[in-house]
Amino acid sequence: MSAIFITATGTDVGKTFVAAGLIRHWRSSAQDVDALKPVATGYDPAHAEASDAGHLLLALGRALGPPELDRISPWRFAAALSPDMAARNEGKSLNFDNLVEYCRQAIASQRGTLLIEGIGGVMVPLDDRHTVVDWIAALNIPAVLVTGSYLGSLSHTLTCVDVLRRRKLVIKALVVNETPGSAVPMAETIQTLTNFVAPIPVAQLSRISTMHDREFAAIAALL
Repeated sequence: MSAIFITATGTDVGKTFVAAGLIRHWRSSAQDVDALKPVATGYDPAHAEASDAGHLLLALGRALGPPELDRISPWRFAAALSPDMAARNEGKSLNFDNLVEYCRQAIASQRGTLLIEGIGGVMVPLDDRHTVVDWIAALNIPAVLVTGSYLGSLSHTLTCVDVLRRRKLVIKALVVNETPGSAVPMAETIQTLTNFVAPIPVAQLSRISTMHDREFAAIAALL
């Protein structure tokens, strides 16, 4: 059994895309894999299939219905805000201890690989006291950090790496998901990040869809 936390430098850089791609890769080679998206915001029950949890369930080959949605993503909020604000909008709060215990139980019961997808970036607030990095630290499992190739991503990425390293957390891989429309050369982004984050391996996901099977296989080999 192994558990890996999928986190990112920010929102909409590709955490779910990476998690779903890894799931499909492992399933294609008959490996046991499951995934969780414990906390979700911006959730619309009328379009559950378009949610992060919906994409993960599709990759897992699971039914898209209330039982599986509740299992994979028990804390779902409507507002597209950070979890602390989204919960507060509904007169609720996210109990950090319950979140950690939920993940620990899932890790203990998983026979193969379990992917736990976070929310937003490394420092997104979960409640009044805890951020995503506190969540990763409480679980003490290795992380995959997803970033983009947009202008500014170098600083965002290196800041996140520094935060994770200061908490003595293991970063198994840094995945650069190519940002559509970015004028920043992908190869140069990879080289610059490699210079600063070594020995953490840096992998890439290109915009060329025909390359994705090979690229996800390369990422999986790092984990």
